[in-house]
Amino acid sequence: LLPYAIPFHPGRYWVHCRAVYLPMGYMYGKRLSADVNPLIESLRQELYDQPYDSIDWARARNNVSEADLYLPHTKVLKFLNFVLTLYEKLPNFFGFRQISLDESYKLIQYEDNNTDYLDLAPVNKVMHILCTYYEEGPNSEAFKLAKERLIDYMWMSSEGMLMNGTNGSQLWDTAFAAQAIIDAGLGNYAENHDSMIKALEFLDDAQIKRNPIEMEYCYRHPSKGAWGFSTRDQGYTVSDCTAEGLKAVLYLQNKLNFKPTLVSKERLCQAVDILLTMQNSDGGFASYEKIRGPEFLEWINPSEVFGKIMIEYSYPECTTAVLTGLSIFKKYYPDYRADEIEKVCQKAAKFIHKSQKEDGSWYGSWAICFTYASMFALESLAYFGETYDNSESVRKGCEFLISKQNEDGGWGESYKSCETEVYSGLDQSQVVNTAWSLLGLMSAKYPDEKVIRRGIELIMSRQLSTGEWKQEAIEGVFNKSVAISYPNYKFIFTIWALGKYAKIHNNPTIQF
Repeated sequence: LLPYAIPFHPGRYWVHCRAVYLPMGYMYGKRLSADVNPLIESLRQELYDQPYDSIDWARARNNVSEADLYLPHTKVLKFLNFVLTLYEKLPNFFGFRQISLDESYKLIQYEDNNTDYLDLAPVNKVMHILCTYYEEGPNSEAFKLAKERLIDYMWMSSEGMLMNGTNGSQLWDTAFAAQAIIDAGLGNYAENHDSMIKALEFLDDAQIKRNPIEMEYCYRHPSKGAWGFSTRDQGYTVSDCTAEGLKAVLYLQNKLNFKPTLVSKERLCQAVDILLTMQNSDGGFASYEKIRGPEFLEWINPSEVFGKIMIEYSYPECTTAVLTGLSIFKKYYPDYRADEIEKVCQKAAKFIHKSQKEDGSWYGSWAICFTYASMFALESLAYFGETYDNSESVRKGCEFLISKQNEDGGWGESYKSCETEVYSGLDQSQVVNTAWSLLGLMSAKYPDEKVIRRGIELIMSRQLSTGEWKQEAIEGVFNKSVAISYPNYKFIFTIWALGKYAKIHNNPTIQF
């Protein structure tokens, strides 16, 4: 109900924050609760270290285990919590609460409809189910549809039933896999033709074909022409996913001998149009949309376990993906918005330079961590003709990576790098970190082939007789403190690194 001009309007929050706070606020405003039953009583005994009825909830508000406390509450947040506690005791003047609740549920309905009841992610998904159950009942069509899509997030593991952080990483994995296979020179192998066609068919289907319903009312960014992280149903534009999807389609439709075409020029141009709307004033690109809110909103971050979640930020990985995606598109379609693409890429390159740390590294926010971001940064600068021989930034980036190489020739980086923003190595090299580092060095045309060969030998030595690589340390991260698994990375980036090395050095015989 607040005017959007106010800097702390929820529409200015990062998309995941506002998606979670919306149903959470609705449930709190309605004081939703369930009747106590034996299951609830059992859970209370398991979860709390004192009788449930004896808990002082006001005092417990700031009682957080040190093991979980990544970001303590600020004095501003504590003060606002105190004020809001007093506000909750006031009468409901002019029916504002009910008006707000009606508005909240309307936005919940739009989110359900715009995502085919998948919702942005599992946290707001499960709360939407509860809100729908309360508002429309267990026999309503909306509740049945909402419940049906819950299975998209669930999977059975050796540890039992678990829930994914998204409804999958289908687009993300497919786009990278297609690029890796084609870059490695494997796409034209006859035995891989069907796989390449299927990958293109999926990318064709996964491209989002429409904008959200009531887009501005729902505070959504346009999505027509974009690719999301997982599937078309989920429906949220993501900058680097759109860029990687665009690159994969361009590779599949232009770099194979049999050159299949499913995605038209018009739809490729729609993807470019979306990307051109997403650049921030600093030249960088954020994840789902442009930066909308001021950074001081982090003062009211209530999460305790996450960092930098209240607003969008420009990320080196997103920026490099867009820069390379637009550069490749321009190669095949030089007449489409060429001047605008050039200006956007120039600003993006400046951001990449500006975001480089003094030690030559780039900090990665979406995987672990400096090896990941440095790979993308060095690759994107290579598109601007910057290599080890002619660029101080590239030299510093390469020297940083070389300084972290382990004695066995590989690289191993800990998730602690993400928490502290300081490189934290692992004693044992990881094939994924090694592949990222090698890809960055090869893009930069690092001159000492022996350094790169040692990493290649490490990757080859870890390969099993089946062609696989074993799962090693976790690869991904988000919000600084949450590690997330990408099981396909150990296949995608290792193949990519080996193939790139083989192409550069004429497929040499390597003994290890």
